[in-house]
Amino acid sequence: MAERDADTFDNFEGGAGTVDGVDADVVVVGAGFAGLFMLARMRELGFSAIGIEAAPEVGGTWFWNRYPGLRCDIPTTDYTFSWDPDLERDWSWSEKFATQPEILRYLQHVADRHDLRRDIRFSTHVTALRWDEMKATWTVSLNQGTAVRARFVVMATGALSVPKDVDIEGLSEFGGRVLSTSRWPEEPVDFTGRRVAVIGTGSSGIQVIPIIADQAAELTVFQRTPAFSLPARNGAPPAYRMRMLAEDREGYRDAARRSSGGVPIDPPTDRAATLTEEEQLARCEAAWQAGEIAALNTIFADYLTDEAANEVIADFLRSKIRATVTDPATAEALTPRDFPFMAKRPCFDTGYYETFNRPNVRLVDIRRQPIARVHPRGIETGGDLVEVDDVVLATGYDAMTGALLAVDLHGREGRTLREEWAHGPRTYLGLMAEGFPNLFMITGPGSPSVLSNMVVAIEQHVTWVARCLHDLRAQGFASIEPTATAVDGWVQHVNDCADLTLLPSADSWYVGANVPGKPRVFMPYVGGVGVYRDTCEEVVERGYLGFRLAGPDRTQCHDGVVNGSPRDVAIPAAAY
Repeated sequence: MAERDADTFDNFEGGAGTVDGVDADVVVVGAGFAGLFMLARMRELGFSAIGIEAAPEVGGTWFWNRYPGLRCDIPTTDYTFSWDPDLERDWSWSEKFATQPEILRYLQHVADRHDLRRDIRFSTHVTALRWDEMKATWTVSLNQGTAVRARFVVMATGALSVPKDVDIEGLSEFGGRVLSTSRWPEEPVDFTGRRVAVIGTGSSGIQVIPIIADQAAELTVFQRTPAFSLPARNGAPPAYRMRMLAEDREGYRDAARRSSGGVPIDPPTDRAATLTEEEQLARCEAAWQAGEIAALNTIFADYLTDEAANEVIADFLRSKIRATVTDPATAEALTPRDFPFMAKRPCFDTGYYETFNRPNVRLVDIRRQPIARVHPRGIETGGDLVEVDDVVLATGYDAMTGALLAVDLHGREGRTLREEWAHGPRTYLGLMAEGFPNLFMITGPGSPSVLSNMVVAIEQHVTWVARCLHDLRAQGFASIEPTATAVDGWVQHVNDCADLTLLPSADSWYVGANVPGKPRVFMPYVGGVGVYRDTCEEVVERGYLGFRLAGPDRTQCHDGVVNGSPRDVAIPAAAY
């Protein structure tokens, strides 16, 4: 591949605001795990970068979500950055599943350690993005009425960051407090002696309900769909994982990168049907006792593809609910029966099912008694008025696409992302969309994302994007975007992989079913982070196969070939 004269690239390597009104090489939207790592990588590689963050502080999802009981459901030994070895030695987690305050302190520590705040504009929203084809730049419009221009934009906005709209008649007329788990107040909320309603029993609801029940005089839980939940069995960081890290930290991290879910495990090879009933139950019990999502993937090799194998696990979990909840009717209402296990993300809890044995807690099944409306004094269901002082909304997110589509995003020839994704998200590798050059998505739809340890997925995506920008600069290219053929092929592959499993069979947020009017498309990639990583690496090794690259003179490279010759990208491994 022929080198291009760096001088023809409008000072691509250099300082903000120095050439043609361009403020930075890269704008990074978001300052959570992904945004902080992206800013650090850009600085290491010599790119000027501006971070845009809606919150007044770093943290992303872990800043906005601060409801009582909030914890990560990945062990802290694994839900941690691996790109800075000194950071790993410098920071020690106090628990197996860290609380929100500790994770936020960790991200603040990362920002302090790498002096990242000086590159971030806080309390700032991105309202629109416009691509300038002639100048190969993005105009990033901000809520203050200002704008910045950059050659590249990285959307590090999070897969679960935009709360879904709540359309409950009369909610605005309610006379008490209305709280949302996704935008919890910074100051503590006291429920002592109050009558509280919690709407929603997904992960957020399952974590917050036991905490509120300890304080409230009365707690009424409004449930539409019961969830599978396992005891977290929290405590100190797992000793065996700490030992593995101490003995071979890099080997452990590499095993996570090459695993299916981003946490090192020994995957099972046995199908359920090859085991006796006693052996099946023993494996289920071991996973139940482990208190880790990764343990669920060690039960049977075929539990995501074979209905009978899946039902063994599902029925085992149902038996645990019946054994815990003393009232049979309440136990039955809390028991999932309409979808396979794992087709909706399983939850981990601390005393969730036991909470429904308390005399001050009541469950309302809104499939049988739908919420009619909210009144100033309470919630009406089936003609009955449940009087409450506080309403807590644990109603979830507009997952994977919500933050991307919240921006008025215009690409080539005025194409909008909202129109292009009207029938569901369409990406190549979950990284880019055709028609939107130089716009990258971290853990976007079409990547493993929410089906994996998000930190491992984020590190892989940020590292790939950083290498891509390094390569473009080294070879003098001004823009990159996937071809329509590559997007079509990847979307088909993502769908084909999902259809081999039971995962698309539920009305889950994986398919957008929790948001009225959202297209029903299975959004994450089920092939696993290891297989996905190999695919992304092969794309680079084959000269960015499936991408169209263009230089300042509009000379283009289609599908990894420049001027009829295969590209040869030689990048020092030390750069990554």
